Amino acid sequence: QVPPVESGGGLVQAGGSLRLTCAPSGRTISGNVMGWFRQAPGKEREFVAALADDGINSYYSDSVKNRFTISRDNAKNTVYLQMSRLKPEDTAVYYCGAMRQFGSRRGDYWGQGTQVTVSS
Repeated sequence: QVPPVESGGGLVQAGGSLRLTCAPSGRTISGNVMGWFRQAPGKEREFVAALADDGINSYYSDSVKNRFTISRDNAKNTVYLQMSRLKPEDTAVYYCGAMRQFGSRRGDYWGQGTQVTVSS
């Protein structure tokens, strides 16, 4: 059985924190601009954050800037999303994947997602 790509989701109160993990098997993150996306019920999937292969250059959607931090460990083939000061509107299924290019808000999704629910 193939392990899930994304993990770390759960139920948290508003103001709390969660760390999501993206650990794809069968694919390598090295060489890719990696990103996180999310899809809330009844809404389209949207871009959240992305990080270049250098692990330094990143960009975020305005709605999560200064609250979320994306990071990566190429040696572990893993990408993280540290989410702080969570709000009910952050409730969504979160996906990771490779961006089309640095600066793009579009990408290819690699997993089935992990559910994040923020209660008020």
